[in-house]
Amino acid sequence: MGYFFSPVRIDISSRNPGKVQAALTENKRVLHELVFEHLREEQYYEIREPFSLMSLLKSPMGLMLGFMVIVVFLMPKLMENMDPEEMRRAQEEMRGVPSLSSMLPGRSN
Repeated sequence: MGYFFSPVRIDISSRNPGKVQAALTENKRVLHELVFEHLREEQYYEIREPFSLMSLLKSPMGLMLGFMVIVVFLMPKLMENMDPEEMRRAQEEMRGVPSLSSMLPGRSN
C-alpha cells in the first residue's frame, strides 16, 4: 500500500491446463517471471492547504465584504464634502423618480 505498480494482464489458457501467461498492459511485453516492482510512491489524499488570510480576502464573499466596508466608511466622508445646495438638488431629483415599490402590482398609492 502506498505504491503504484504497472498494470499486468494475466491470461490463463483453457486449452492447455496449467499454462499461464503474464504481460505488461502498456507495452504488451511478455513476462516470464511475475515480479512486481513499484514505479513510484502514490499519494492517496490531497494535502490540505494551510489557512491563508489572502485566500479568504480573494474569495467572492471576502471581496463583497471588503467592498461593503469601504462603502460604509467612505460614503459618509463623501457626503460631508458634498455642497448642501447640491445635496438638496439631488434629493429633489430623487423625488421625481418613481420608486420600485410603487411599480409593484397590488400596491396602490
